[in-house]
Amino acid sequence: GNHLIHCIRRNVDLNILLFNNRIYGLTKGQYSPTSEFGKKTKSSPDGTIEQPINPLCIVIAAEATFVARSIDVYTQHLAETMKRAAEHKGASFIEIYQNCIVFNDKAFGDVTDRSVRDDRILVLEHGKPMRFGKNREFGIRLKGLKPEVVKVEDVGEEALLVHDERSPDPTLAYLLTLMHNPEFPVPIGVFRSVEKPTYDALMTQQIEGAVAREGEGDLKEVLQGTD
Repeated sequence: GNHLIHCIRRNVDLNILLFNNRIYGLTKGQYSPTSEFGKKTKSSPDGTIEQPINPLCIVIAAEATFVARSIDVYTQHLAETMKRAAEHKGASFIEIYQNCIVFNDKAFGDVTDRSVRDDRILVLEHGKPMRFGKNREFGIRLKGLKPEVVKVEDVGEEALLVHDERSPDPTLAYLLTLMHNPEFPVPIGVFRSVEKPTYDALMTQQIEGAVAREGEGDLKEVLQGTD
């Protein structure tokens, strides 16, 4: 938590990939911070009593400049998302839904199985209305402060939320992170992509300003001085 949040808030120029399989798969199947409430594992035989972390909520709250989600088996979508993250100047964060066949098989099967995925996944596209479904017959609109699923033929496409990944206000991106199956389709794609100065650029600018103001420093003089 500490390293992640501070990298994000400083906008350090890093690409961060979080492989989320809702389990500690490398250490023999204990529950993890993203495991569902009540998850029975070797370390929680009666079910975990901890609420799971929503990684995207945390990074958006920390003012992340690039936030996205993809799925391990969606190879083309994942590759395109990773390419965009690599091209982004600043901290980029991608949550990747990943299946753990050994310890948590079908962790995200309720949204990724071929028989249901068209109706349970919303692919975010900048500047386009939020539509999903096998025939794109469903959409997302805002009712008060909460999104809701509607039939496009009932409300018209103009009533739907239009995705804006470049908005400086993170409110819409944050609302999208709260959408989960079965009430909503699960959004994938780029939630937020905005430009802000990076930590290294600001540090370089500060150093150059100090040198211009004070001149080049003398490390030996500092170490041997009386102060």
